[in-house]
Amino acid sequence: MIVEDKNQRRRLRLLIGRLNKERKKRAKQIDMLCNDFITAQKDFIKRLNAITFAANFYESIIGTTELGGLLQAAIRLIRGEIGEANVIFFLREGDNFELHIFEGERPSGLEKRQLENYFSAELMDNICNSNRMCTLEDMLGMGLEGNPAALSRISAVTIPLGLVGASLGFILIYRSSADKLTADELSNISAITCGLSQAIQACQKLLQAAH
Repeated sequence: MIVEDKNQRRRLRLLIGRLNKERKKRAKQIDMLCNDFITAQKDFIKRLNAITFAANFYESIIGTTELGGLLQAAIRLIRGEIGEANVIFFLREGDNFELHIFEGERPSGLEKRQLENYFSAELMDNICNSNRMCTLEDMLGMGLEGNPAALSRISAVTIPLGLVGASLGFILIYRSSADKLTADELSNISAITCGLSQAIQACQKLLQAAH
């Protein structure tokens, strides 16, 4: 009788052990599924936010035929998406570049010596020829020179503008490194550059035709 009780208890312990292992396995599978679902949901929300921003952006610039008005509207919309930041357009004008800066659109409290003042013709050409998003580190490698202490306090990126391999210029965006530009913010802005480039080119052609 005692031997039988011991056997029963041993079988019961083995059964409980198997059940605990199975429970842990199921719990791990459920955690993985939940994590996958949360990640997919976050990705969906990011894509939805990007689509919403792009739709609002294009709706806001529809019918705009004057280049200055188009760029000013673009700056306001971009800053509305990413918050306080300098947004400056560098557009090609033949062999040169024309900077489009709207002082009323600048955030307050920035240094008098602005980052765009460090941009040489060679640097601007290098940025355009790269035809990609460039970080501050990339720009330094392309010839950007400036006060190291001042540059260390800046988070900056350039986003290309162009159509079918032809560069129209780029957008320079920068703000304090304490509020670093995020990958999601830059991804949303990159999503509108194709349509924005088309609008810029159309405005430029209208301006040339008027002259």
